Amino acid sequence: MKVNHAIRSTLAKTVLSSLLMVPGLLVAQQIESDTHVVTQDMMDDWKVTLSNWGRWGSDDEKGTLNFISPETRVSAAELVQTGTSVSLEREITPLTIAPGAEQPQGRIAIIHQMISGPPTRTTGSTDRLTIVPHGYTETHFDALGHHFHDGKMYNGFDANEHVSMTAGLSKGSIAVVEEGVFTRGVLIDVPRLKGLPYLEPGTPIYVEDLEAWEAATGIRIGSGDAVFIRTGRWQREAELGAWDIANSAAGLDASVIPWLHEREVALLGSESALSVVPFPETTVLTNPDDYLPVHNLALVTFGMPIIDNADLDALARTAASLNRYSFLLTVAPIRVTTATGATVNPIATF
Repeated sequence: MKVNHAIRSTLAKTVLSSLLMVPGLLVAQQIESDTHVVTQDMMDDWKVTLSNWGRWGSDDEKGTLNFISPETRVSAAELVQTGTSVSLEREITPLTIAPGAEQPQGRIAIIHQMISGPPTRTTGSTDRLTIVPHGYTETHFDALGHHFHDGKMYNGFDANEHVSMTAGLSKGSIAVVEEGVFTRGVLIDVPRLKGLPYLEPGTPIYVEDLEAWEAATGIRIGSGDAVFIRTGRWQREAELGAWDIANSAAGLDASVIPWLHEREVALLGSESALSVVPFPETTVLTNPDDYLPVHNLALVTFGMPIIDNADLDALARTAASLNRYSFLLTVAPIRVTTATGATVNPIATF
């Protein structure tokens, strides 16, 4: 069923050319597009009309992971045909420091320090990892306590009551995902859709692109799915070098928000922080809570956890070689009762 939310009528439609055949996939080329206007008033309305607060009870902390039922897991397991597994995690290269050395100051994603060794016949080596999961480098899982709207996280939990700089989170922590994620994963490879190696920074992805991918692959995004959006970030970085991804990323346009809600997506993953940055000039965002519209509204309004900075290149190659863009997704974040997120290694199995 197409999105029929009233707000959709305000969105201008993109005109697509005829589908072109490439190996293993039909590719739609966008030849004409109008603006997809999202105003702050619309964003504020969506926080009410599209809210999942209370949907699974006033004490719920799992959010859209509730869409993953036992039946969903059984169906996802049946997707495994070849047993081919692919990691969706960006390999971690930590900053290593000498044993006994003081840890450096500042925000460094991963620090590795040996604290005993070298090994002998009777002793082994021990090390310490200091991890800052959030940011734009490491693949990580955002818990629902990671963001707030007007001082409240998903389901209305008050940040002043449940977030402490000394004790961490008492609601919405990564430990809520104790069962892990075991569901159907779907790759949406937008560069492949458009016949490109990668998207340029600042390229928005619209509902029309998502539905063109569905038409090309025959996969319909549905309740309980984990959806991964490939922009080609890492391939572009390998070819042209790194850039300021925090201020210039391809990603989902704010106009996709009602579509994601209606499709009952359980989890979203991407190669940066999901939202297109910078925002289109036609998007008016005056509220700091909305600086990453899709990312932040998904976490807070939907209760939809997010995987940032996934590396989807190997997944894209495997999916293309098998001509299969759905798979069993497994993710098992560490159960830290007070943490807002954790580095994570999602696995796709075909």
